[in-house]
Amino acid sequence: MQPIHSLHDFFVRSGAEVYLYHLGRRVEPCPLATLAAFEADELAWPTPWRGEARLGLVFRLGDVRDPLIWFLALPLDEQGRLVPAPRDAFVQRLLETLGRSVSAVGRGDGAEVDNLMQDNPLAFTPALPFQAMLHARASLDLGLPASQHLEPVEAYLSGQQALDWQALGLQGLADFAVRMDEEASRSLAARLPELPGQVLVSLCYCLEHVTIDDDLARALRQRGEAAASAGDIEGFCACVRAMGGASATIAGPWFDALLDDPDACGPDLLAAIAGRGWTHLEHGERLPRFLTRLAEQREVDFAALVRDLALVPRLRLPVLMTLREAEVDSAIGRRLAGLSR
Repeated sequence: MQPIHSLHDFFVRSGAEVYLYHLGRRVEPCPLATLAAFEADELAWPTPWRGEARLGLVFRLGDVRDPLIWFLALPLDEQGRLVPAPRDAFVQRLLETLGRSVSAVGRGDGAEVDNLMQDNPLAFTPALPFQAMLHARASLDLGLPASQHLEPVEAYLSGQQALDWQALGLQGLADFAVRMDEEASRSLAARLPELPGQVLVSLCYCLEHVTIDDDLARALRQRGEAAASAGDIEGFCACVRAMGGASATIAGPWFDALLDDPDACGPDLLAAIAGRGWTHLEHGERLPRFLTRLAEQREVDFAALVRDLALVPRLRLPVLMTLREAEVDSAIGRRLAGLSR
C-alpha cells in the first residue's frame, strides 16, 4: 500500500465523499484535481488570499451521516506554491490520530477526524458571509434542502411579502444567491433600487461569490452610483464587490469609469476591486490604471496589495511587467523608489 503524503492522498484513500471550496477571494467549488496538482507542486494556487491557499473541505466518511467541515489555510511561497512543511505536519498528525488506518475512519463517528481542527495551526475561521456561502453551496452540492431562512428572503426580495427586513438572515441571503435562477435574478434587479441599505450590503456580500447576469449587473451599477452620490461608501463598495461576478462587458466599463475618476478611487474602492473584481484586472489598460491609482493612495499598503495580486497566477506576469515598465517619475515609480530606500 502506497504511503499517504498529502491531503489529496488521504481523501482518495479514505474513500470519503468530499467537496472542496475556495475560501480566499470568493467561495466557489475547487476540483479535487486542483488540490492534487497544487500539492504535487505542479501549479500555483489559483486564488490566493494574503499569502495563503484557503480551503473549505466538506466531507463524509463511511457511514457518518453528517458531513464534517474543515477550514484550512495552507501557506504559500513567493511564487504562490505550497510551503509543504505545515501541510506535512498536519498529515502526519492526521495519520497518528487515526492509528495509520485510514479505512478505520469510516467505521467511527468522525469525532477523531473533527478534533484535528482543535489547536491546528492551519485552521482558521472564515468571515460570516464566507461561512454562510459555504453552507449554501455545500447544501446544494450534497442534495440537501436550503435553510429555513430562504423562504422569507425569497418572499421579501420578490416583493411578494412585506416583511421586517431586519428579520432576514444572512444564511437565507446566501441560499438565495446560490440557488438564484433567471426569474429570481430578474425580479431582484427590479427590486434593487428600493432595498434598504443594510439589506443591500448583506445581499452583495453573498452576490460577490456568484455569477450574475447582465440585467442584475446593470441594476447593481445604478444602485452603486446612487449610493456614491449619497455618500454611502459602504453601499457603493458593496455593489462594486458584487460586480466581480458580472460579465466583462458590464463590469469592465464601470471599473474603467471609476478608475478614471480620482475622487472615486479611495482605499475602500481599490480594495473592493482587488479583492473581488480581480478577474477584471486581467486587461492591458485597466491593470496599469488600477496600479497607478493604488500608488497614488499614500495610506494604502502598496507593497502588500501588489504582492497579493502578483500571487494570482494569471496576474503575476502583467503586474510584474507593469511595475518594471513604470516611469521613474510616475506614481508607481515613486512608490517603488520609496520601497527600495
